[in-house]
Amino acid sequence: MTTLYDALLAYGKSDVYPFHMPGHKRQVEDFENPFLIDITEIDGFDNLHHPEGILKEAQERAAEVYGSRSTYFLVNGSTCGILSAVSALVRPGGEIGLARNCHKASYHACYLGDLVIHSLYPQWEPKFGINGGILPEDVEKLLKDYPKTQAVLITSPTYDGAVSDVKRIAEICHAHGIPLIVDEAHGAHLGFCPYFPESALKLGADVVIQSFHKTLPSFTQTAVLHVSKSARVDEDRIRRFLGIYQSSSPSYIFMAAMDRCVEFLKNEGKERFEAFAARLEDFYAFIRGLERIRIPGYEIRGDYGIFDFDRSKILLVPDAHGGEWLAEELRKKDHLELEMAAGGYGLALTSVMDTEEGFERLRKALNRIDGELADEEAACVGKVGAGVESALDRRSRSVGYDGVVHNEIVVSLREAYDGEKETVPLKESEGRISGEFLYLYPPGIPLLMPGERISRDVLGRVAFFQGEGLSIQGLRDYRAEFIDVLKKGR
Repeated sequence: MTTLYDALLAYGKSDVYPFHMPGHKRQVEDFENPFLIDITEIDGFDNLHHPEGILKEAQERAAEVYGSRSTYFLVNGSTCGILSAVSALVRPGGEIGLARNCHKASYHACYLGDLVIHSLYPQWEPKFGINGGILPEDVEKLLKDYPKTQAVLITSPTYDGAVSDVKRIAEICHAHGIPLIVDEAHGAHLGFCPYFPESALKLGADVVIQSFHKTLPSFTQTAVLHVSKSARVDEDRIRRFLGIYQSSSPSYIFMAAMDRCVEFLKNEGKERFEAFAARLEDFYAFIRGLERIRIPGYEIRGDYGIFDFDRSKILLVPDAHGGEWLAEELRKKDHLELEMAAGGYGLALTSVMDTEEGFERLRKALNRIDGELADEEAACVGKVGAGVESALDRRSRSVGYDGVVHNEIVVSLREAYDGEKETVPLKESEGRISGEFLYLYPPGIPLLMPGERISRDVLGRVAFFQGEGLSIQGLRDYRAEFIDVLKKGR
């Protein structure tokens, strides 16, 4: 039997190139054996839960580099930051404006606080089949309709790179006297080069959570919570909840990695990000010459709530077949591993640590695939009933897919989570009240939340997505054949 360690070591030593997280891309070579620096809170090494010395100084350096009032190291990932921010800024039983495409940690925070959720729905970009941004006018309407809302939480940039108009949304929130929390887990690299969008931290957001490990040279699980200089929040409450959700045995390996990452940004950031931007620009110039593989760039800005776009997230949209097919082609024939494959596209995550060799391998692979797709299309011409239909076209035709669903809320998230349940076949659950989350990954928006009525629309989408081989997650039954519903309530 192969151990996890052996499997990881074999993958790490293979020629597979990682167009996926973590952002270090296996390129950090000046980091000592981690066992040499794995300690506990011994004399001289401070305590993350009561920082007075070396850890206090490390977090202050991070705040200086990012331009925040305060920055807190997170060893439990951005999940810890989201849980802490929501718990601190929205009182138990309170109301929150929550973007429907927020990470599940946001919903877990709402469960823990027994919060009332008012959903903000992202726009849907149909050409490439991705979530767009949150419209400022939708935030304004929500806060007028629900004046007791205590905070707003959005995700920007999204997994796919869509950036909302954070500055305007922050202004609206502040005009209503409430803070804006931005889940910027996929944007720890923003703000260090004008090629990339500005960070929410500089655009008026009060609390910003970032994952170092997603786009920077740091270990998985390393993240930070920033409090902006102009934040309208009770920072003592944030610290209190960080003490609750953060491990009482924080890894010194992780904290050292974050401190090293901050030093990297301070000393090498400008030069390294400019070189990274140049590599990306060369890649986008190449991809525009392909005929059968599309890729979104700056041209999608301005529509569907996409105020800006993070081009470090490379979306590859083949005219035929789908994302799973593309990922499999790249994996088997070219030894390139994508971050994710959806119905209509594949996602290559890049970072400042990607090499020119990695980009060149991806260029060669896509050039080969583009030619094969052109040959395939040519072979179909003239055949009766022949034609190549993209996965995005099939999705839209089959279920009228617009990326979001608007379900009837029957009971609260807490009541549904904790209520007495029974298990029924998913196909026979129409009209019942869900006791579970049901996600499509990607794009990550919950198709169904606990407390919502299961509709024919949702079941139709699930059946189609399963037929496309996409991943349905959140249900206790990993096969997604059964669902837990409330015993009482139809």
